[in-house]
Amino acid sequence: MPANLTPQYKQAEERFRTATTHDAKLEALREMLALLPKHKGTEKLYADLRKRLAKLEDEGAHTHHGGARHDEPGHVRREGAGQWALVGPPNAGKSALLAALTHAHPEVAPYPFTTRVALPGMMAFEDLQVQLVDTPAVSPQHTEPWLTNLVRNADGVLVVLDPNDDAFDDDIAAVRALLERARVWPKAAPLPGDAHPWAVIHPVRAVLNKSDLDGDGSLRELVRPALDSAWPVHEVSAATGDGLAELRAALWRDLGRIRIYAKEPGHQPDRERPFVLDRGATVEQLANVVHHEIAERFKFARLWGHAAFDGQQVDRHHVLEDGDVVELHA
Repeated sequence: MPANLTPQYKQAEERFRTATTHDAKLEALREMLALLPKHKGTEKLYADLRKRLAKLEDEGAHTHHGGARHDEPGHVRREGAGQWALVGPPNAGKSALLAALTHAHPEVAPYPFTTRVALPGMMAFEDLQVQLVDTPAVSPQHTEPWLTNLVRNADGVLVVLDPNDDAFDDDIAAVRALLERARVWPKAAPLPGDAHPWAVIHPVRAVLNKSDLDGDGSLRELVRPALDSAWPVHEVSAATGDGLAELRAALWRDLGRIRIYAKEPGHQPDRERPFVLDRGATVEQLANVVHHEIAERFKFARLWGHAAFDGQQVDRHHVLEDGDVVELHA
Protein backbone atom coordinates (compact mmCIF):
# COMPACT_ATOMS: atom_id res chain seq x y z
CA MET A 1 0.00 0.00 0.00
CA PRO A 2 1.47 3.43 -0.96
CA ALA A 3 2.27 5.83 1.85
CA ASN A 4 0.55 8.82 0.16
CA LEU A 5 2.70 11.34 2.02
CA THR A 6 1.31 14.89 2.09
CA PRO A 7 3.21 17.98 0.87
CA GLN A 8 3.32 19.20 4.49
CA TYR A 9 5.00 15.97 5.56
CA LYS A 10 7.56 16.27 2.76
CA GLN A 11 8.33 19.84 3.81
CA ALA A 12 8.93 18.68 7.39
CA GLU A 13 11.11 15.85 6.07
CA GLU A 14 13.20 18.34 4.11
CA ARG A 15 13.62 20.50 7.24
CA PHE A 16 14.80 17.40 9.10
CA ARG A 17 17.38 16.62 6.42
CA THR A 18 18.77 20.17 6.40
CA ALA A 19 18.58 20.82 10.17
CA THR A 20 21.92 21.67 11.73
CA THR A 21 20.97 21.64 15.43
CA HIS A 22 19.65 18.98 17.77
CA ASP A 23 16.53 20.99 18.65
CA ALA A 24 15.71 21.67 15.00
CA LYS A 25 16.00 17.97 14.17
CA LEU A 26 13.75 17.07 17.10
CA GLU A 27 11.11 19.60 16.09
CA ALA A 28 11.08 18.46 12.46
CA LEU A 29 10.93 14.79 13.41
CA ARG A 30 8.04 15.33 15.81
CA GLU A 31 6.23 17.24 13.10
CA MET A 32 6.78 14.37 10.64
CA LEU A 33 5.20 11.98 13.13
CA ALA A 34 2.22 14.28 13.61
CA LEU A 35 1.69 14.67 9.85
CA LEU A 36 2.30 11.06 8.84
CA PRO A 37 -0.91 9.41 7.53
CA LYS A 38 -1.86 6.49 9.75
CA HIS A 39 -2.57 3.33 7.74
CA LYS A 40 -1.00 -0.04 6.96
CA GLY A 41 1.26 1.41 4.28
CA THR A 42 3.01 3.70 6.79
CA GLU A 43 3.44 1.28 9.70
CA LYS A 44 7.11 0.57 8.94
CA LEU A 45 7.88 4.25 8.38
CA TYR A 46 6.09 5.16 11.61
CA ALA A 47 8.16 2.64 13.58
CA ASP A 48 11.36 3.97 12.01
CA LEU A 49 10.47 7.56 12.89
CA ARG A 50 9.70 6.55 16.47
CA LYS A 51 13.14 4.90 16.75
CA ARG A 52 14.86 8.01 15.40
CA LEU A 53 12.93 10.21 17.80
CA ALA A 54 13.79 8.02 20.79
CA LYS A 55 17.47 8.12 19.81
CA LEU A 56 17.50 11.91 19.48
CA GLU A 57 15.71 12.34 22.81
CA ASP A 58 18.22 10.01 24.51
CA GLU A 59 21.10 11.98 23.02
CA GLY A 60 19.54 15.22 24.28
CA ALA A 61 19.07 13.83 27.78
CA HIS A 62 22.69 12.62 27.86
CA THR A 63 23.97 15.99 26.65
CA HIS A 64 21.97 17.88 29.27
CA HIS A 65 22.50 15.60 32.27
CA GLY A 66 25.82 13.89 31.73
CA GLY A 67 29.25 14.86 30.50
CA ALA A 68 29.84 18.24 28.93
CA ARG A 69 26.86 20.30 27.86
CA HIS A 70 26.78 21.93 24.45
CA ASP A 71 23.95 24.47 24.45
CA GLU A 72 22.18 25.34 21.25
CA PRO A 73 22.74 29.04 20.42
CA GLY A 74 19.04 29.78 20.93
CA HIS A 75 18.57 27.82 24.13
CA VAL A 76 17.88 29.92 27.23
CA ARG A 77 17.17 28.15 30.50
CA ARG A 78 13.83 29.30 31.89
CA GLU A 79 13.82 31.23 35.15
CA GLY A 80 11.16 33.12 37.07
CA ALA A 81 7.41 33.19 36.50
CA GLY A 82 7.57 33.04 32.70
CA GLN A 83 9.65 33.79 29.61
CA TRP A 84 9.12 36.47 26.94
CA ALA A 85 11.17 36.62 23.73
CA LEU A 86 11.96 40.14 22.46
CA VAL A 87 12.08 40.25 18.66
CA GLY A 88 12.30 43.08 16.19
CA PRO A 89 14.29 44.79 13.43
CA PRO A 90 17.76 46.33 13.75
CA ASN A 91 18.03 49.45 15.94
CA ALA A 92 14.46 49.22 17.26
CA GLY A 93 15.83 49.41 20.81
CA LYS A 94 15.36 45.83 22.03
CA SER A 95 18.59 45.86 24.01
CA ALA A 96 17.84 49.29 25.48
CA LEU A 97 14.38 48.04 26.50
CA LEU A 98 15.89 44.94 28.13
CA ALA A 99 18.31 47.13 30.06
CA ALA A 100 15.48 49.45 31.17
CA LEU A 101 13.25 46.60 32.38
CA THR A 102 15.87 44.32 33.94
CA HIS A 103 19.30 44.33 35.55
CA ALA A 104 20.88 42.87 32.40
CA HIS A 105 23.66 44.81 30.69
CA PRO A 106 23.37 44.13 26.95
CA GLU A 107 25.60 45.92 24.48
CA VAL A 108 23.65 48.98 23.30
CA ALA A 109 24.94 50.79 20.23
CA PRO A 110 23.49 53.04 17.49
CA TYR A 111 24.35 50.60 14.72
CA PRO A 112 22.45 47.49 13.54
CA PHE A 113 22.99 43.86 14.55
CA THR A 114 24.71 44.71 17.84
CA THR A 115 23.04 41.73 19.55
CA ARG A 116 24.45 38.44 18.23
CA VAL A 117 23.26 35.88 20.79
CA ALA A 118 20.22 35.38 23.01
CA LEU A 119 20.64 37.41 26.21
CA PRO A 120 18.26 36.92 29.18
CA GLY A 121 17.41 39.36 31.95
CA MET A 122 14.99 39.22 34.90
CA MET A 123 12.21 41.82 35.05
CA ALA A 124 10.86 42.57 38.51
CA PHE A 125 7.09 42.93 38.86
CA GLU A 126 5.78 43.35 42.40
CA ASP A 127 7.05 40.19 44.20
CA LEU A 128 7.85 38.25 41.00
CA GLN A 129 10.57 37.94 38.41
CA VAL A 130 9.71 37.46 34.72
CA GLN A 131 12.41 36.48 32.24
CA LEU A 132 12.94 38.62 29.12
CA VAL A 133 15.24 37.38 26.35
CA ASP A 134 16.87 39.81 23.92
CA THR A 135 17.57 38.32 20.48
CA PRO A 136 19.47 39.18 17.29
CA ALA A 137 17.67 41.46 14.85
CA VAL A 138 15.02 40.17 12.46
CA SER A 139 15.26 41.55 8.93
CA PRO A 140 14.20 40.59 5.39
CA GLN A 141 17.88 40.04 4.59
CA HIS A 142 18.76 37.74 7.49
CA THR A 143 17.21 36.13 10.55
CA GLU A 144 19.09 33.67 12.75
CA PRO A 145 17.63 30.20 11.98
CA TRP A 146 17.51 29.21 15.67
CA LEU A 147 15.19 32.11 16.48
CA THR A 148 12.16 30.05 15.42
CA ASN A 149 12.78 27.54 18.22
CA LEU A 150 13.35 30.24 20.84
CA VAL A 151 10.16 32.11 19.87
CA ARG A 152 8.13 28.91 19.75
CA ASN A 153 9.34 27.69 23.14
CA ALA A 154 8.87 31.03 24.96
CA ASP A 155 5.67 31.83 26.84
CA GLY A 156 5.11 35.06 24.92
CA VAL A 157 6.55 37.26 22.16
CA LEU A 158 7.24 40.98 22.52
CA VAL A 159 7.66 42.67 19.14
CA VAL A 160 9.82 45.79 19.57
CA LEU A 161 9.50 48.37 16.77
CA ASP A 162 10.72 51.87 15.98
CA PRO A 163 7.93 53.98 14.43
CA ASN A 164 10.61 56.38 13.16
CA ASP A 165 12.02 53.68 10.87
CA ASP A 166 11.40 54.35 7.17
CA ALA A 167 11.31 50.58 6.57
CA PHE A 168 8.53 50.00 9.14
CA ASP A 169 6.32 47.96 6.77
CA ASP A 170 9.26 45.70 5.89
CA ASP A 171 10.05 45.31 9.60
CA ILE A 172 6.50 44.11 10.29
CA ALA A 173 6.63 41.68 7.36
CA ALA A 174 9.91 40.17 8.60
CA VAL A 175 8.51 39.62 12.11
CA ARG A 176 5.30 38.11 10.72
CA ALA A 177 7.39 35.73 8.61
CA LEU A 178 9.35 34.66 11.71
CA LEU A 179 6.14 33.93 13.64
CA GLU A 180 4.76 31.96 10.69
CA ARG A 181 7.92 29.83 10.48
CA ALA A 182 7.74 29.23 14.25
CA ARG A 183 4.00 28.47 13.86
CA VAL A 184 3.15 30.91 16.63
CA TRP A 185 -0.43 32.16 16.61
CA PRO A 186 -1.36 35.33 18.57
CA LYS A 187 -3.52 34.59 21.59
CA ALA A 188 -5.77 37.58 20.86
CA ALA A 189 -6.91 36.12 17.50
CA PRO A 190 -9.11 33.03 17.06
CA LEU A 191 -7.22 30.02 15.74
CA PRO A 192 -8.51 29.25 12.21
CA GLY A 193 -9.88 25.84 11.38
CA ASP A 194 -7.11 25.20 8.85
CA ALA A 195 -4.29 26.09 11.25
CA HIS A 196 -1.23 23.90 11.17
CA PRO A 197 -1.53 20.96 13.62
CA TRP A 198 1.69 22.09 15.30
CA ALA A 199 0.55 25.69 15.81
CA VAL A 200 1.09 27.07 19.31
CA ILE A 201 -0.90 29.94 20.81
CA HIS A 202 1.20 32.61 22.55
CA PRO A 203 0.42 36.12 23.72
CA VAL A 204 2.03 38.53 21.27
CA ARG A 205 2.40 42.23 22.11
CA ALA A 206 3.89 45.09 20.12
CA VAL A 207 6.01 47.89 21.58
CA LEU A 208 6.41 51.17 19.72
CA ASN A 209 9.68 52.29 21.26
CA LYS A 210 11.38 55.71 21.28
CA SER A 211 8.18 57.62 22.03
CA ASP A 212 10.39 60.44 23.33
CA LEU A 213 11.49 61.11 19.73
CA ASP A 214 7.89 61.48 18.53
CA GLY A 215 6.57 64.29 20.72
CA ASP A 216 3.16 64.77 19.11
CA GLY A 217 2.63 61.06 18.42
CA SER A 218 2.07 61.63 14.70
CA LEU A 219 4.49 58.91 13.62
CA ARG A 220 2.95 56.37 15.99
CA GLU A 221 -0.52 57.07 14.63
CA LEU A 222 0.82 56.81 11.08
CA VAL A 223 2.26 53.31 11.55
CA ARG A 224 -0.50 51.81 13.70
CA PRO A 225 -2.60 50.61 10.71
CA ALA A 226 0.34 48.44 9.59
CA LEU A 227 0.39 46.54 12.89
CA ASP A 228 -1.32 43.20 13.31
CA SER A 229 -4.70 43.80 14.96
CA ALA A 230 -4.06 40.78 17.23
CA TRP A 231 -1.02 42.48 18.78
CA PRO A 232 -1.96 44.82 21.66
CA VAL A 233 0.23 47.92 21.32
CA HIS A 234 2.28 49.79 23.94
CA GLU A 235 3.91 53.16 23.37
CA VAL A 236 7.07 53.37 25.48
CA SER A 237 10.47 54.97 25.75
CA ALA A 238 13.35 52.85 27.01
CA ALA A 239 15.32 56.08 27.39
CA THR A 240 12.86 57.95 29.65
CA GLY A 241 10.90 55.06 31.17
CA ASP A 242 7.55 56.27 29.83
CA GLY A 243 5.03 53.41 29.54
CA LEU A 244 7.22 50.79 31.17
CA ALA A 245 5.08 50.34 34.31
CA GLU A 246 2.03 49.48 32.19
CA LEU A 247 4.13 47.15 30.05
CA ARG A 248 5.43 45.24 33.09
CA ALA A 249 1.89 44.64 34.34
CA ALA A 250 0.69 43.49 30.91
CA LEU A 251 3.56 41.02 30.50
CA TRP A 252 2.72 39.39 33.84
CA ARG A 253 -1.03 39.39 33.14
CA ASP A 254 -0.62 37.78 29.71
CA LEU A 255 1.24 34.80 31.16
CA GLY A 256 -2.08 33.54 32.54
CA ARG A 257 -0.60 32.58 35.90
CA ILE A 258 -1.35 33.23 39.56
CA ARG A 259 0.66 33.73 42.76
CA ILE A 260 -0.15 31.60 45.78
CA TYR A 261 1.38 32.16 49.24
CA ALA A 262 1.91 29.11 51.44
CA LYS A 263 1.26 29.26 55.17
CA GLU A 264 2.20 26.80 57.89
CA PRO A 265 -0.30 26.35 60.75
CA GLY A 266 0.41 28.90 63.49
CA HIS A 267 2.76 30.97 61.30
CA GLN A 268 2.52 33.98 59.02
CA PRO A 269 2.39 33.30 55.25
CA ASP A 270 5.63 33.38 53.30
CA ARG A 271 5.24 36.55 51.24
CA GLU A 272 8.77 36.44 49.87
CA ARG A 273 8.51 33.34 47.66
CA PRO A 274 5.09 32.84 46.09
CA PHE A 275 4.28 29.67 44.22
CA VAL A 276 3.44 30.41 40.57
CA LEU A 277 0.73 28.24 39.02
CA ASP A 278 -1.37 28.35 35.87
CA ARG A 279 -4.65 30.21 36.16
CA GLY A 280 -7.37 27.70 37.10
CA ALA A 281 -5.03 25.62 39.29
CA THR A 282 -6.55 23.77 42.25
CA VAL A 283 -5.48 23.17 45.85
CA GLU A 284 -4.41 19.67 44.84
CA GLN A 285 -2.07 21.04 42.17
CA LEU A 286 -0.53 23.38 44.72
CA ALA A 287 0.00 20.49 47.12
CA ASN A 288 1.83 18.53 44.41
CA VAL A 289 4.13 21.49 43.78
CA VAL A 290 4.86 21.98 47.50
CA HIS A 291 5.68 18.32 48.17
CA HIS A 292 4.40 15.02 46.81
CA GLU A 293 3.98 13.58 50.33
CA ILE A 294 1.69 16.46 51.30
CA ALA A 295 -0.37 15.79 48.17
CA GLU A 296 -0.61 12.06 48.99
CA ARG A 297 -1.64 12.66 52.62
CA PHE A 298 -3.80 15.73 51.95
CA LYS A 299 -6.87 16.17 54.18
CA PHE A 300 -8.02 19.77 53.66
CA ALA A 301 -6.77 23.33 53.26
CA ARG A 302 -7.60 26.67 54.80
CA LEU A 303 -7.87 29.70 52.56
CA TRP A 304 -7.37 33.44 53.00
CA GLY A 305 -8.01 35.82 50.14
CA HIS A 306 -10.74 34.92 47.67
CA ALA A 307 -12.78 33.03 50.25
CA ALA A 308 -16.18 33.39 51.89
CA PHE A 309 -14.36 34.14 55.16
CA ASP A 310 -10.77 34.09 56.43
CA GLY A 311 -9.55 30.57 57.12
CA GLN A 312 -12.33 28.95 55.11
CA GLN A 313 -11.85 25.18 54.86
CA VAL A 314 -11.71 23.95 51.25
CA ASP A 315 -11.12 20.59 49.57
CA ARG A 316 -8.49 19.52 47.04
CA HIS A 317 -10.67 20.54 44.07
CA HIS A 318 -11.04 24.18 45.09
CA VAL A 319 -9.87 26.56 42.31
CA LEU A 320 -7.35 29.14 43.51
CA GLU A 321 -7.11 32.83 42.65
CA ASP A 322 -4.14 35.18 42.36
CA GLY A 323 -2.96 36.30 45.79
CA ASP A 324 -4.62 33.52 47.81
CA VAL A 325 -2.96 32.37 51.03
CA VAL A 326 -3.24 28.61 51.50
CA GLU A 327 -2.58 26.50 54.60
CA LEU A 328 -2.28 22.83 53.67
CA HIS A 329 -3.25 20.13 56.20
CA ALA A 330 -2.13 16.52 55.77
